[in-house]
Amino acid sequence: MGSVSLTVIPLGYHTCMPSDSLQPIELALAKSNALFRQMFDLLPAGAIVHAQGRILATNAAALAILEADRPDQVVGHTVMEFVHPLDQARVRDRLEGMAPDQRPNDPAEIRVLTCRHELRVLGMTTMRFEYRKSAAYVTVAIDLSKRFAMEAKLRESEENFRRLFENMADVYYRTDKNGIVLMVGPGVRKVLGYEPEEIIGQQTEKFYPRPEDRDPLKQALREKGEVMDFPGQMVRKDGRIIDISINTRALYDARGEFAGVEGVYRDITERKMLERELMRLATTDPLTGIANRRAFLGQAQDALSRCERYSGRLALALLDMDHFKGINDRYGHAMGDEVLVRAVQAVQQELRETDLFGRLGGEEFCIALLEADKADAMAVAERICARVEALRFLHEGQGFSVSVSIGTTAYRRGDRLEQLMERADRALYAAKEAGRNCAIWHEAA
Repeated sequence: MGSVSLTVIPLGYHTCMPSDSLQPIELALAKSNALFRQMFDLLPAGAIVHAQGRILATNAAALAILEADRPDQVVGHTVMEFVHPLDQARVRDRLEGMAPDQRPNDPAEIRVLTCRHELRVLGMTTMRFEYRKSAAYVTVAIDLSKRFAMEAKLRESEENFRRLFENMADVYYRTDKNGIVLMVGPGVRKVLGYEPEEIIGQQTEKFYPRPEDRDPLKQALREKGEVMDFPGQMVRKDGRIIDISINTRALYDARGEFAGVEGVYRDITERKMLERELMRLATTDPLTGIANRRAFLGQAQDALSRCERYSGRLALALLDMDHFKGINDRYGHAMGDEVLVRAVQAVQQELRETDLFGRLGGEEFCIALLEADKADAMAVAERICARVEALRFLHEGQGFSVSVSIGTTAYRRGDRLEQLMERADRALYAAKEAGRNCAIWHEAA
């Protein structure tokens, strides 16, 4: 039965087999000129000559592939000693199916075991020739083990990437220069509720609350080329608006022209809701729901700065609940809280959306009336006094009413907020001295 070569062995190292039928081949090898032997041994691929199942000659590359320290570890041994058992039948079939002097058979990947019992994968092809009616073979082989290891790593890497891509909470996307979605990851199912094929081919702006909402992102990309944690909002398939964070970069073609963008975005709605709640808690009076002292003073300072810059108008009013300590002492703190809450609601009914309203502490409040003069401020203050006075409270069958005193003043160019509040406080003191339940104006000197 014809033999297979797994590797080829240097011609310079050949061993003669005792069989008479092999002597002509051996003699031919022995008589090969030195140049031919040198060329054979310098081949970069492993090469072996074999006949009747035994290896007759091998070059240096084949010895290296088979991890042989000496030629006699390979030459004289059977080919099948080096073929992995699972591939031996395939190797025999390939050799037995070869016709004399035909072209080399098709390359095949064959597993072999080296002299050190290591498993390797070789890519090999075999040529058959007849010499004095004896079949002999030359097999040429290259070591594919590193390629296979690399392919295995690539496959593993690809599988890991695919697994990550399929399960990532972020949404990968890519658009062309016109904002048409070219590619979108499966994470879009969770984030926007769409199947990827429903997104691909669509204009990106379609998924924003308003088309112009994407303009700040486009502007940032034009200026910087990429953005990180860029805030935005998108509309889910069910119509719900969600907050997103975008990491994206601009893409350019070979000519350096803008070709589109690619990046990822994620749903940060819960994070934004938490941030808003923390902001609300940090800036809102927990009892009345209006701005707390710190928030109000910051807002008032901003308003004052705008007045200074644009020559605007602003009036300030300080409010204080009359006899509030007596209410707490007589009716209890729960009733006191109710008085404050309802009084705040009454005041809000007299304010515009642009006006600022905050609780400075205890029963003291402050209002900043934007674009208001003395007449405007006094009219609002008097209506507030009347509305609060009209409130009625009931405690254990006993009814009572409350009142508020107000001190007002107006911004004059160059005023600091502290100066404005000091004048309003003087007016408030005057209102208290005047019998309470009234509004007093303090004119700047």
